[in-house]
Amino acid sequence: MKRNDSPMAWDSTNNKNSSCINLNKNLDPETYSTYSVASSESSSGKHVWNSAKRAVKGIWTTTQILPKNAEKESIIKTTLRELVIYLAFLTNVSVISFSVMNPQMYYQTKLLSELFLDKTAADGTSFRAATTMDQFWKFSEEVLIDNLYWDHWYNTNKTATETSILYENYLITSPHLRQLRVRNDSCEVHKDFRKAIHTCYNAYAEYLEERDELANSTGFQWEEIQSFAKNAIWGKISTYSGDGGYIVDLGLNKTAAKEILADLKKNLWINRGTRVVFIDFTTYNPNINLFVVSKLIAEFPATGGMLTSWQFRTLSLLQTGNKAIIATVIFSIFIGFIVYYTIEELVEMKTLGFINYINESFWNFLDILTIVLGSLLIFYSFYKKFVINKIFNQASLEEPTGLQNSSSVALKMETYQFDTLGFWSMQFVNMLALLTFIVWVKVFKYISFNKTMSQLSSTLSRCSKDIAGFGVMFFIVFFAFAQLGYLLFGTQVKDYSSFGTAVFTLLRLILGDFNFQELEAANRVLGPFFFLSYIFFVFFVLMNMFLAIINDTYAEVKSELHEDDEFPIMEYFKSHYQGLLSKLGAQRDQIETIQAALTVESNKKLSFEHVRAELKKRDLSDPEIEMLFAKYDLDSNRELDSEELAKMLADLEGKKLALDAQIEHEQQNRPASAVSRHQFAVGGEDMIKLTRRVDRMEHTLMAISGKIDAALSGKLIIPKAPPEVGVTQASDDENEGEKRWAN
Repeated sequence: MKRNDSPMAWDSTNNKNSSCINLNKNLDPETYSTYSVASSESSSGKHVWNSAKRAVKGIWTTTQILPKNAEKESIIKTTLRELVIYLAFLTNVSVISFSVMNPQMYYQTKLLSELFLDKTAADGTSFRAATTMDQFWKFSEEVLIDNLYWDHWYNTNKTATETSILYENYLITSPHLRQLRVRNDSCEVHKDFRKAIHTCYNAYAEYLEERDELANSTGFQWEEIQSFAKNAIWGKISTYSGDGGYIVDLGLNKTAAKEILADLKKNLWINRGTRVVFIDFTTYNPNINLFVVSKLIAEFPATGGMLTSWQFRTLSLLQTGNKAIIATVIFSIFIGFIVYYTIEELVEMKTLGFINYINESFWNFLDILTIVLGSLLIFYSFYKKFVINKIFNQASLEEPTGLQNSSSVALKMETYQFDTLGFWSMQFVNMLALLTFIVWVKVFKYISFNKTMSQLSSTLSRCSKDIAGFGVMFFIVFFAFAQLGYLLFGTQVKDYSSFGTAVFTLLRLILGDFNFQELEAANRVLGPFFFLSYIFFVFFVLMNMFLAIINDTYAEVKSELHEDDEFPIMEYFKSHYQGLLSKLGAQRDQIETIQAALTVESNKKLSFEHVRAELKKRDLSDPEIEMLFAKYDLDSNRELDSEELAKMLADLEGKKLALDAQIEHEQQNRPASAVSRHQFAVGGEDMIKLTRRVDRMEHTLMAISGKIDAALSGKLIIPKAPPEVGVTQASDDENEGEKRWAN
């Protein structure tokens, strides 16, 4: 098809263009102005949008979304930017983690636990060792009351307030007892015993819980806990409801508390239907600004007797002064980091696609987990502040009764609100601990340019499938032994009393923590057999198979890595280091050039023309010469006298010495490269490679020697044959030469 170059066609095209232009010109001025403004705003909006997109790509570009053909320097700069930002995030998370905990918390917890758990009653029984209902009442009447209300000093003088523990820890909630019971006939008696046994109290379950009124007095009526959140409580043998129970408020007066306990004991508040009793109280130490939410748990199982457990949650809920401001600033920075990484991961997902993003790297999974945990921490932080404000706004000041000093007051707060706050505060610490662990583990992602780290990550990734297959086999055998131990020794040995306990016992056994005497005492035949068979199959066979998988894969990875296969970032630093030395050396050479030019003549005065001519010979430009001369030509006579010349030479010599010192300092601080590290020492792998090369050289020399001998003796005949025959003949000659060399 020919191009239409006729004048008519050209005119038609121009007419089309002109008609389009005239269309705008024929508009009235107001409409045309509106159209122009709209077009300008549209183009401006597009420009802003494009600028924003470029900014987002620049800030949130990662090595994963760089194009495959990206330059090495671009990859290195992106990696370094990611590393710097991540180190700042790591520092921020670490500061928050250390601010949540402090050594005083341990000593505060230790103090209260020893005071309430280890102090003994008159019969020598402590709460930790109590096993009967009678021992529970003795603990409550003697140890509990005396430790909760310190109303006398060691010299028998009354204290200013009796609502303190060890004179320093104030009760900010009145102690409460809460009992959970099960109904009579909650279990079915076997038909052979129904005539003799008329009552049956099952083990605790929430649907079996007794909620009826037992008597018209305090502690015998079921009450619902009026709290913003109700949490289940784990005991040794069951998990208990947090909705309510038969609750007794001991108050803030020691005498009244003793009377309440005596009345409860007299009316059999604890009986066969009782399954658990909780003792709750909260203390505050103003000296170290710490709260302790305490819970003593006495479980009464259906088997009879009593099991004790406890919870002491030490919390830092309030911050004052500069610490509060610093904590707010640090946590605000943490929020900024979480927002930044959220946007970064969204950009990566959009660029790679969600499926490719998940399959791209294991680190992406850790990134998502970091964002989720960080978001939960942010949410809980605001939730905790809301709850704390709510609790303290509802708090009231109550004057304790029975004291001579009416100025003493105690802060009365809702006990179970603090219990809930303590529970969620510990969950916050647990989430923060997990986040800190993940953040530190992720450091391996950014130091993988190190050869050792590269070998480690490559080994783990390559043997992951083998380890997964081995794991299936290992856990089949492991759980089989756990079930065997539970069935054989579950009724006699505490470490095998449940399947879960047996699992952890066998894990401890792998680490060498075991009690062989208990197994032997439980069964003199099956105990040793179980122990020896587990040691043989799990420890000697399976564990060594696991180590063999790791060792074999590591050997493969190590054999494939070469000395020159360094991550480009090392070369990047080396090139910049060499560039710095080159610049310093060039400056030094320039100073020497100027010094040489100024000492060519021995005249005491140097004219500008002479200096210019000498420096031009040494490739200095006119602006550089003008600036140098003007700096020292103080009298502006276009000549340098002896004083001006001496000052110039002294300054140049000083700069030269400074550059020499800087170059020497850089060379001393230079990191050892792969070449310098191995310059005077040959490793095992290098020795093997060199030995193989020497062997190949020996074979080559032997073949050449054989040919030379054959030529000298006149036995070397080169037949006129195709190349294949020639190659065969040459090969035969080489073999003959090798035989001669061997002889």
